[in-house]
This record gives sequence, C-alpha cells and structure tokens, in this order.
Amino acid sequence: MQDRPSLADLAIKAGPAQRRRSVAVKIGDVTVGGEAPIAVQSMTNTDTADVEATVKQVAALARAGSELVRVTVDRDEAAAAVPHIRDRLHAAGIDVPIIGDFHYIGHKLLAEHPACAEALAKYRINPGNVGFRNKRVSQFDAIIDKALHYDKPVRIGVNWGSLDQELLTLLMDDNGRMEKPLPATAVMREAMVRSALLSAGRAEELGLAKEKIILSAKVSDVQQLIAVYRMLASRCDYALHLGLTEAGMSSKGLIASSAAMGILLQEGIGDTIRYSLTPEPGGDRTLEVKACQELLQTMGFRQFLPIVSACPGCGRTTSSLFQELARDIQNHIAERMPAWRETYPGVERMSVAVMGCIVNGPGESKHADIGISLPGTGEQPAAPVFIDGEKATTLRGPNLAADFTAMVEEYVARRYGGETARRDDAA
Repeated sequence: MQDRPSLADLAIKAGPAQRRRSVAVKIGDVTVGGEAPIAVQSMTNTDTADVEATVKQVAALARAGSELVRVTVDRDEAAAAVPHIRDRLHAAGIDVPIIGDFHYIGHKLLAEHPACAEALAKYRINPGNVGFRNKRVSQFDAIIDKALHYDKPVRIGVNWGSLDQELLTLLMDDNGRMEKPLPATAVMREAMVRSALLSAGRAEELGLAKEKIILSAKVSDVQQLIAVYRMLASRCDYALHLGLTEAGMSSKGLIASSAAMGILLQEGIGDTIRYSLTPEPGGDRTLEVKACQELLQTMGFRQFLPIVSACPGCGRTTSSLFQELARDIQNHIAERMPAWRETYPGVERMSVAVMGCIVNGPGESKHADIGISLPGTGEQPAAPVFIDGEKATTLRGPNLAADFTAMVEEYVARRYGGETARRDDAA
C-alpha cells in the first residue's frame, strides 16, 4: 500500500514559473523586459492620416491603461501626420509612447519623413515584407540605420501570414531531403523563429544594441503560438512581445488569446502583451486594453483595479438583486478609480465580494477585503457584510445596494487613506 504524502510533500507553491530572463528595452518612459512589469499595449484602427480621429483613439487607449500604442504608417500622408499626432497628445497631457507599424515601404517613409522618424518611440518592422529578393537586405538595413540615427528601439515582428517565403522554401526543401521529414507546421515554426533571430542578428551587426530589440512571432492558432514562443524563448534573451494575431471577434478572440497567452505567461514567457481583437462594428477599441489588464490581474502579475468576485447564480439565487449589485459595484469602482488612484495609493489591490446566497456567500465574503452575502431563495431578507474577515453589520431593506456602496467608499477612505494606509504600506 502506497504511503500517503506528508504535508511537506503537499507544499507546492502556487504561482507562475520564474519569469524568463530577458534584456530590458526602454521605449519612451516605458521599460519592456528585464525586471519591469509586463507592459500592456494596443493598436489604433483609425486612418493615421486622420489626425483628429487618431489622436482621439490613442487618447482613449492611453486613458484605458495602454502603456504603448501602435499606429499604422503605410503612406506619405500617414507619416506626415505622426508628429502632429504626437504634439496634439502631448498638449493634452498624454505622453504614451507611439509605435510606428511599417510594412513594404518603411525604409522610404522613414527616409522621406524625418519628423515622423523622430516623433515615433519605436519602429515595428516585418522581416517577411520589409523587402523582396535582392532588396530585402538593403531595405532592412536602411530601417535599422534610421533606428540608429534617431536612437529608437525596433520590434522585429514575424507573422505566419507574411513569412519570409525564401527562407521557408529553403527549410522545406531541406526537410524534404531528410530520411524522416518533419511535419510542415514544425518547419514553419522553425522558419518563424529563424527569421526573427537572423533579423535580430543582422540588426546587431549593424550596431543596434540588444537593448533596442524586441521580437515577436505571431500566429493565429493557439497551440502553434505556444509552440513557437517556447522555441523562441529557449533560443534567445531578447524581450518578447506576446499576442495571438488575428484572434477574432467577441468571446472567441478573448478566449483564444487568453488561453495562449495565459499558458506562456505562466511559463515565464512574455514581456509585453496585446490582444488582437476584431471589434464589433462601431465597437469600443479599448476592449483590448481591458482584456490585457484583466489577464495580467487575474493571473496575479499586476494590479490595475480592485477585483469584484461574484457568484454565477443558480436556482438558489432567483432574485436578480445580487447581479444588479455586482454590476453596479463594478461600474462604481471603474468610475471612481481615477480619483481613488490619486488619493488612495494601493486601492487597486482591494478585493470585493458580492455573493447571492448562504452556500458560499459568507465564506467568500470573509476572504475579500469587504463583501456582502445577499439572501437567496427562501433565506431571511438580510445581507451580512464582512470587512477584513469579520462580520461588520447586516443590511436590510430597499436601500441595501446604496448602503453597501457607501460602505465600500468608507472602507476605501479608511483602509487606503491617511495613517492607516501609511502603516500598512510600511508593514
């Protein structure tokens, strides 16, 4: 009969693997890689030549919490607009670093629009379409030359939808001559990793420091993304930009991106992330920022907003009161956070529970900083409130929601303001 494990054997540490060691890259005032927190970034979908629309969207993304914002620079009009976008944002007090996304003619645009080259905080180039045939090397070199001249970091972003076909063909031919050829997908992953590393090596040969290089290797398949980033991470210490490309719309895009990036982040891989979500027509572009924040927060990497835990509801919670209260509390916190963040340092670490019945309600409420257990079907019309693990009071009546919201406000002021907050910070 097998011995039972001891308590020491069961003491498995919860949490992610140790973060992969990577070189830190400075982009404006934001650091990516090294020991810096995993950075949140996003990309506009406006026509960059439309200065007003792009400024408005960059501002919205930055205010939502995007620490880096990328814009398309695809033609002369877009390149000419970049310094005006930068200046308008600065005038509005928004200093988020702007990244230029270049394809096909990046070398030409950077050469002909020096104000654009200077205004951007980073250049993103794709080795699969930076140039073709005999122009590939010279045009790649020209972009790196501008990065050196203006002291800008570069992301070398490989994408399986625009992979270097010459390199892929070479590797496929080599694979075909093997006694036991590998699957085509394995060769494609190797082509992506090799394209990124060869391009980064060339940039270093030209004088671009490793501290100025970020790599990415994006695909739209979850398992392929996990595999290719594991390969890339094992073969270099460049900072890595993580994201599932062309993730899709709605829940599909959110779930696929979260599944892929969640696994990689748990393994310590990834220094900055983006959700490449397809927005609904007229939809809110800031959703991709909120998704990044929620992924990092729920996995315990960073704190952006207080966490509101709420039960899913069942036959015991036929009343919609707990659903409405959970929604209202979450909205109230989001609305109050700009002011709270300024006045109450550390409030983003607060946890709130809104539970719907007696089964898990009291227990979950005790685990939160402040929580309420609402009455379920057949229960007494009373809602105990727990603060710091202890029952504080019981709320009743039609003003229950307003009373609990007021208690949350009081808790924030007491817990994160004044002498209490300073003592807790010191501890």
